[in-house]
Amino acid sequence: MNVTTPASGTADRRAATLVMACLGVFVAYLPVTTVAVSLPAIQAALNASTAQLSWVQDAFVLPMAAFILTAGVFGDVHGRKKVFQAGLLFTAAGAAVALSAQSVQVLWIGQALAGLGAATLLPTTLALISHAVPDHRERGKFIGLWATALMAALAIGPLIAGVILDHTSWRWIYLLSVPVPLIAMGFAARLLPDSRAPHGRKLDWPGQLTATLAITALVYGVIEGGAGSFTDVKVMVALFTAVAGGVAFVFAERRSDSPMLDLTLFRSPAFTATTLVAMITFLALIGFFFLLSLYFGLVQQLDTLQAAWRLLMVTAAAIVVGQPVGRLMHRVAPRVLITGGLLVISGALFSLTGVDAGTSFGSIAWRLALLGLGIGTVLTPMTATAVASVPYQQAGMAAAGNNAFRQVGGALGPAVLGALLTTKALDTLPGHLTDAGVTGATQRSIVSTADSGGLGAVAHMNLGVDTGRALGALGDSFLDGMRLCLVVAGALTLLAALVCVLLLRPRRTAGSTSAPVAGTNTAGAATAAVAAVVESTPNR
Repeated sequence: MNVTTPASGTADRRAATLVMACLGVFVAYLPVTTVAVSLPAIQAALNASTAQLSWVQDAFVLPMAAFILTAGVFGDVHGRKKVFQAGLLFTAAGAAVALSAQSVQVLWIGQALAGLGAATLLPTTLALISHAVPDHRERGKFIGLWATALMAALAIGPLIAGVILDHTSWRWIYLLSVPVPLIAMGFAARLLPDSRAPHGRKLDWPGQLTATLAITALVYGVIEGGAGSFTDVKVMVALFTAVAGGVAFVFAERRSDSPMLDLTLFRSPAFTATTLVAMITFLALIGFFFLLSLYFGLVQQLDTLQAAWRLLMVTAAAIVVGQPVGRLMHRVAPRVLITGGLLVISGALFSLTGVDAGTSFGSIAWRLALLGLGIGTVLTPMTATAVASVPYQQAGMAAAGNNAFRQVGGALGPAVLGALLTTKALDTLPGHLTDAGVTGATQRSIVSTADSGGLGAVAHMNLGVDTGRALGALGDSFLDGMRLCLVVAGALTLLAALVCVLLLRPRRTAGSTSAPVAGTNTAGAATAAVAAVVESTPNR
């Protein structure tokens, strides 16, 4: 006869929770980097323009930005086990839709469903662990394993995509994300204990609806304005709607008895600083990684597996520096760590302006590794400071709010920098074609194709003897646009560093011990910090 002691029963529940949480976050984020390195193949197969391609990324990030706060509240109110299973279902459904997509519009739908699943799983998996392991010191070990599973998905994703694209269609990168979440749902039904928030919370529907409206309209307006003109009626309507939605969100949150985001959090200079830094930094970084994936495919003509090895330099460096920085937080002021990391990121971005079509792996690798070191230095102290800057009761909301604003910046990144890239490249393309000896009707045809179908469409034109010269001119035009974007991205991270210096000052009030506050919400801090690593990799 088997006897289960209370201690062993608790250990079994913790182990089951950890396994399910790790599996959930793994399947949620496996498509992130597989899609990133597959963008050139997706663009070629679906004849997508640069603006349409940026929506492939933003279709994933937008639901994360819009629903991550609500997902946490949903779990508090209706039970985290149910929400966890719903997240797995959304992930599987999104992968199934993307797997069968025959147009870029259908792919958007699949990405949006997958993004909704990730938005649901990210806070829920950490909340499940937090409930199963009340001791924050012991919980940190579980969070570390959870983060390892997430980073494993990021590291494995590009390699899987590279092997798949060497042998078959891009759509099969979604294959694993269909059966694995469904199997996980079955195991969760039997093994995963349920939990809810101990205090009453209500869903903030006015806040949810106005936030979704504002975020979606803003990103849509920026993408369409960059692809066409910011004076277009639909673009102006979208931007006006974004402003109106933002104002309505503020009013809704101020009047709500149970706000999705308590606006009094922004009375804390430290919270305001880290939120602005997160949004500005990830606008720059996500936009850059979107361009980097196109650079590898369009300019350097690398296959997906070759691009994957290069992109891993960033993730690997961020992981390596993460643990030492975590220990340094007890000795070095967060203001110093965050500012120093942002300066390193900015330096890495400016150094990348020197790359061209023939830049070797070694020459670009050290730049990408430097970028990863900067990212790894910024993430943990930035999020821990946001959490520690508010009362304990609001620590979870602070972590989620910081992450939501980071997602907004990540969604705007491809839109803003993609618009700059397209505008600059189209402006310089005729000149580069003339310099290459491609003139007359052929030049006009190339420029018209790039203007209507994006830069990638030129690579698939049959230009006969002019093909080589045209592709060289196309690469030079792309590099002109990318260098402008790198300067802008570097300037944005310098702006973030300035915000950090001006606003992130040490707390001088007696009894304000930030370390215990942060420690009591290790799950919230880890959620936002690790999610930042996710969004800083070449997304979607």
